[in-house]
Amino acid sequence: MSLKSTAEDLNIIDHQSSLEDYISLLKPRVMALAIFTSLCGLLLAPDAIHPFMFALSIFCISLGAGASGAINMWFDRDIDVKMERTKKRPIPLGKILPGDALGYGIVLSIASTIILGLSVNYFAAFLLALSILFYIFIYTIWLKRRTPQNIVIGGAAGAFPPVIGWACSTGDISLFPIILFSIIFIWTPPHFWALALYKDTEYSRANIPMLPVVKGQRVTKRQIFIYSFVLFLISCMPYFLGFSGYLFLFSSIILNCYFLYLAYKILLSSDQSKTLYAPKLFKFSIAYLYLIFLMLVIDKFLN
Repeated sequence: MSLKSTAEDLNIIDHQSSLEDYISLLKPRVMALAIFTSLCGLLLAPDAIHPFMFALSIFCISLGAGASGAINMWFDRDIDVKMERTKKRPIPLGKILPGDALGYGIVLSIASTIILGLSVNYFAAFLLALSILFYIFIYTIWLKRRTPQNIVIGGAAGAFPPVIGWACSTGDISLFPIILFSIIFIWTPPHFWALALYKDTEYSRANIPMLPVVKGQRVTKRQIFIYSFVLFLISCMPYFLGFSGYLFLFSSIILNCYFLYLAYKILLSSDQSKTLYAPKLFKFSIAYLYLIFLMLVIDKFLN
């Protein structure tokens, strides 16, 4: 990949940056999910922490998630300009220079880790640093452009927030946060493969080896269904291992049945009808993850 900025390559001269541009660089939608799942990790932990430490923990985790997103945008600036979904990001538009984005991401990464370590605990800070490094070096730099398994392995980066939230409260990890990690880890492939099904031409144009591009529609649809079924099983584990009650179990069954229904409809669909259910699954999967974690928290406080 060329180290010249996309903005320079396109001879874009408008470098007027706004606060909104720098916020956009943090991937707010991704950061929101990290904030919510880390919040749930804190609330589900058996030990309560001081409200100020609670708020500071959420702030540092969200800052770390946003920082890794900024560095991801810096590295992917050459392919972002080729895709409709990403070409309006700040760097492709020339709103923020690549070097500024990189420096911004590095500073926020270091600051979030140090603040969390000094104010909360070092183990949580270690997990935060690990998640940032994993997302940048393992997923963004190593896997994303090399293998159709990029999302499968790289999905671990997005599964860290509830574990970090738990560690902020307890200073360690146990079986329950590992299950929370597993839910997000298994959720990630069908979520992104559903997107890739109807954005396959864009991924192909950007030379990103997503599963539909490399293995085709049929293989991708089978994999979405398989992962959706495994997700059903794993998301029920909190109940069967004694971490939640009937309210969560019933909620999980309902949410997973609809998730699996959409995956099944995708499996049965022809390549020509790929856009009918793939966008539905992609959008529902976001709501699904929020609701699964929300019901875990509600179930805890009602029991």
